[in-house]
Amino acid sequence: MRVLTRLLLGLLATAAISASCGADEAAKQLKPLDLRLFHSLRRITSAPVVSSDQSRALYTTSRYDQDLNKEFSYLCLLDIATGNRTQLTPESANGERISNPLWLGQDTAGYLTGGSLYQHSLVAESNGTLVYNATVNIASAVYRPATSTLFFTANVYPDGSVSNVHKNQVTAKNRTDSAQVFDNLWARHWNKWMTPVKTNLFAVSVNNRGPAVSVAGVGTESNLMRNLTEFKDPLLRWDVDGYTVSNDGKYVAFVVRNPSLEMVWSTNVDIYVVPADGSSAPKLITGNFKGAASGPAFSPDNSSLAWLQMEGPGYESDINRILIYNLITASTRSIARDWNMSPQSIMWSADSQKLFALTPEHGDRRIVSMDVNTGSRSNISGYGYVSSVVKLGSNKLLAIYSNVTDTSNIHMLNIGGGSGENQTTTTTAAAAMRQITDVNGDLLQGVYISSAEDFWFTGALNEKVHGWLLRPHGFDPARKYPMALLIHGGPQQASTHSFGLSQWNPNMYASAGFVTIVINFHGSQGYGQNFTDSIKEQWGGHPYIDLMKGVDHVLKNYAFVDSTRLVALGGSYGGYMVNWLNGNTDRFSAMVAHDGMFNTVSNYYTTDELWFVERDVGGVPFTRDGRPKYEIFNPERLASRFKTPTLFVHGANDFRLTLEQSLAPWTLLRRKGIPARLVYFSDEDHWINKPANSIRWYKEVLDWITQWTRV
Repeated sequence: MRVLTRLLLGLLATAAISASCGADEAAKQLKPLDLRLFHSLRRITSAPVVSSDQSRALYTTSRYDQDLNKEFSYLCLLDIATGNRTQLTPESANGERISNPLWLGQDTAGYLTGGSLYQHSLVAESNGTLVYNATVNIASAVYRPATSTLFFTANVYPDGSVSNVHKNQVTAKNRTDSAQVFDNLWARHWNKWMTPVKTNLFAVSVNNRGPAVSVAGVGTESNLMRNLTEFKDPLLRWDVDGYTVSNDGKYVAFVVRNPSLEMVWSTNVDIYVVPADGSSAPKLITGNFKGAASGPAFSPDNSSLAWLQMEGPGYESDINRILIYNLITASTRSIARDWNMSPQSIMWSADSQKLFALTPEHGDRRIVSMDVNTGSRSNISGYGYVSSVVKLGSNKLLAIYSNVTDTSNIHMLNIGGGSGENQTTTTTAAAAMRQITDVNGDLLQGVYISSAEDFWFTGALNEKVHGWLLRPHGFDPARKYPMALLIHGGPQQASTHSFGLSQWNPNMYASAGFVTIVINFHGSQGYGQNFTDSIKEQWGGHPYIDLMKGVDHVLKNYAFVDSTRLVALGGSYGGYMVNWLNGNTDRFSAMVAHDGMFNTVSNYYTTDELWFVERDVGGVPFTRDGRPKYEIFNPERLASRFKTPTLFVHGANDFRLTLEQSLAPWTLLRRKGIPARLVYFSDEDHWINKPANSIRWYKEVLDWITQWTRV
């Protein structure tokens, strides 16, 4: 009811303003989305976990307090029928982030905090009770009441023992030297150096016969990977990337990178199936593939395991094929091979006859229903971004959904209707999504949030390219506004119709006074695999053409954009493109490059994943045939042409694109006497993770682009 009340009050307020002074004047009276408000928005930080009677759901929420410079988190209980929400735990109980909600009984909630498992009655803002405090922090907990078993992951040493972790830590701490020795190129990844400690998968018996849940026999955890001898070599770097447990609690499927000396240039990620009691060794079911497997999901009838499989070796953005393994016959089949989209996660229907696949399409992330026998499919959600989905009975789903104007909330979808092959989402189907929570409705009342205006234009290869535009705060069609071009990373990702709470939310730039545009150039996901694949050996080719033609399209069709006040901003590949723009055009007044690439050759020798550049750029730079491919779209080759004032941002712990990739172009511009600034975060990596750093990031970026466009 609170959701409906807020929505009604908001509609009435907007209607009253519009009636008195017109819609445009009403919009001008809205306050902008400023830094403080943006960073105080609440976040749903877990998928909802539905109770066995399908009436309630658990989920976690967090918020940031700028004055205290502290994040708070708490466990929530949702009454699905009424939408009523109960905050079960005090904020940040025990001073640690609350995560991983799960049901330990019909009326008993569970959660992780500080690496330990707690249980909680369904009483508002009360304290939980410690259930399981292992000798090491646990994560990714799953409980199966059918077998009274708790599953979890933990970081352990090569002996695979939870109980020996402390002893091994003491030994490591008492070393007299600090040397780390590496023979395998998999020496560091993303933001950390590799150590002998790796993530293993465990199971432990739980006693739930009394009023309180308790773990029977602390220290008797069973390592479900103990019979995989090839995983014990301390010099080979691997971790369990994820796992799932069958409904009956008898089997576990886990995802792990194939341990070999070639790991840094191989995308071979496998799935194993193991009995939950560890009675036999894990069985490899993806041995026929050399690409990356992900997202295993057991069918509710416990007969099958589905997963996503990239079949091309060395290509991390290959199309995900859907495979189904029959646990009884040990046979594997592939479905929907005519589909040219690449799903990112899958979930079974309650009757084990369909799969629901979260799939990018045209700037959205949609739920696609697929018949497992015929492969026929239909979209059951449309515009917007679904980040997670769970079953609710036999004919409903709960989804975490957002769009450009709405932050993430829990929604319900009625899926009782039929499906047909290759249908598209209809207005009726999209309207069946009903919002249940409203975590930021009170904070965003009276705040300007711009909607997205989609457009299509003819880009590279004479193909249609998609983008959208947001109008600035206080918009007046008679005025001219500067334009901010946001360039996504990946590059095989896509900008989406979502309300992200990171550094690239387009509404932050719209509220700062910029017409804000995003373009899903060639290489982006959601427009067919051929479109995604087309960026191979074309980093500065097709995408550059798309971006320039997209800017031309906006200038031609939107008279309120000032062609003399354009800025371009991007991170990761987007940062690479900013450097490429700097060497190829002077149409931008200023630019921002976050953790970008300046030198394609030197980056090859310092990045953490060689498979990415070897496939995308083409080969290796130390051969006669390979070197030209690295040089043709190398921004450093065009250093003499750089002339646009640029802000560079970089995190010290980014091992994907190292600090030198920003130091070099910053040095170049300053040595040439061109205004440039470097913002260095000593405690960040490829992303800005800490809220206080995010606030500083936005301040530096918005001040920079405003300075050069006189907003």
